[in-house]
Parts: sequence; structure tokens; C-alpha cells
Amino acid sequence: MTILVAVVTYNSERLIADLIAGLKVGLAGLRWHLTVADNDSRDGSVAAVRRLAPDATVVEMGRNAGYAAGINAAVAASPAHEAILVLNPDVRLTPGCVSRLAEALKEPGTGIAVPNIVDGDGKLIYTMRREPSVLRTLGDALLGARRAGRFPLLGEVVADERWYASERFTDWAEGSTMLVSAECWQRCGPWDESFFLYSEETDFALRARDAGLRTRYVPEAKATHLEGDSRVSPGLWALLTLNKVRLHRRRHGRARAGAFWAALFLRESSRALLGKKPSRAATRDLLSPSRLRETPGPASVTRHA
Repeated sequence: MTILVAVVTYNSERLIADLIAGLKVGLAGLRWHLTVADNDSRDGSVAAVRRLAPDATVVEMGRNAGYAAGINAAVAASPAHEAILVLNPDVRLTPGCVSRLAEALKEPGTGIAVPNIVDGDGKLIYTMRREPSVLRTLGDALLGARRAGRFPLLGEVVADERWYASERFTDWAEGSTMLVSAECWQRCGPWDESFFLYSEETDFALRARDAGLRTRYVPEAKATHLEGDSRVSPGLWALLTLNKVRLHRRRHGRARAGAFWAALFLRESSRALLGKKPSRAATRDLLSPSRLRETPGPASVTRHA
């Protein structure tokens, strides 16, 4: 099996050396090719990739086009492959990680395989997700994500560590590390670039599930995700929240999306009253019809900075 490693960079120079070293470890024994799509970095990201991985394909986007657009461009510019490893530049693979994911892709009904992921301190990250719903959003609002996540009907985040001990299907998973079969990409791709950032992996995984190709969690495959700041950045959290509404509206129509919006508004406004700045930003944007209608872009991320 030949693996395309698709990485999107944006001012990621400090991460490149360890990323490339980690690829050699995590993909040992496999045929693979690295393609990096750079979203108009202002640092030395592109130069670092070309210096440290001279055989890699580099796609210079010329603008900050978003995560989905970068992944699509990387796939389009790459040589033939049987699977696509979608990988954040701040993810570090452990030995054998991708080999185990590749084995899992052979299991019937599997289109996407995802690993067990820990943070920089070695703590498990709850990466498995259930399909967003009104009831699960209300459960999050009233009980908190972790408490609600212990109950399948009430939580979107799978927040019970026992579920991470064994291989299983999940509706979707955090998109920092995903191995996608070429068949899945051909049937369900490309990723929806209108999301810019957040919900693009949700949309893709749910469309794959609709097509009979599900997301399989593989605990024996392990990786470390070092960074990620959506929970502390008001702009990123607001964008994440709005994209949840946009996705729900596309899948279920305006009437059901109205109820979903109300549940999200309850969650964010209650947290805003507790002084949480990201939720204040999300609440303001949820009350803005123009923000719900517009196509996200770089300004969406920096608006509340």
C-alpha cells in the first residue's frame, strides 16, 4: 500500500523538523509520499519542508485558503496512492501507527481509520465523536461535555475512557490524524472547502458513513497531538460553533437546524454569563444572521482576537 501523507501548514516552521522525523518512524516499512499544502505562511515553513524533505511535493496555496482546501490541493497534486493520511503538522506518530491503521482499513465497511491520541503530557484526548444532535447539545449545556459524553444519547464527545480500550466504529473523529482509503475519497471526497476550518472532517466522515464507509477507531495505533487552541481562542471557538450550525442545517434542513441553534445558544450564552470569553464570542456570532450566512474565511478566525 502506498500512503499519501497530506499536511497543511500555516506558519508551522517550528514544527517541521520533528514532523518529518516522526513520519519516518510512524510510516516505517510502508511506501509513502509527503505532500504539503502551505496556506501562505509568513515564516520559513516552505523552505524548511524543501530543505528537510526534498522529495516532498509542496503546494503553495498563495492565500490562507483553509484546512479543507489545503487537504484537497495536496491530494490533487500527489502521485498515485491507496490511502491518504491526513495529518496536522503538530502530530507525532509512534512506531507502527500507520501500519496498524492501514490494516484496519481492510476491515469490511471501513473507510477511515483513526488512532489513539494523547496530548503532549501523555494524557488521553477524547477524539471519538457521535453525530451532533439537539439532545446531545442540550446534554452538553446542562451536564457538561465530559459528564454528558458518558451517555450515548446525551453527549457528542465520547468521554468514557473504557470506550478507548477496544477497536470500534465511531460516527466521526477529531481530524488531526486520519487514514482515508482511496475508495472512500473517490466516493465521498473532496472535503467541503466552505467550512474553512472545523466541521470539515465531521462532514466528510458523516458523508462516508452515509455511503457505507465508517470511521474505525484503532487503539493499538498511537499518536501524540501537541497543540490545538480552539478552546482558548474566542475567534476559533466562535467559528467552530457557527460551523456546527451550518453543518446541521445542510444535513437536516432549516427547521431542525433552528432547534439545534437554540440548544447551542443555550450552551454558549450560559457559559458566557460565567465569564468565558470564547463563549461570549460564540454567543455574539450566533445572534448575527449575517455571520451564520457568510462563508467562513481568515477574518472569521481573527475577528475576536
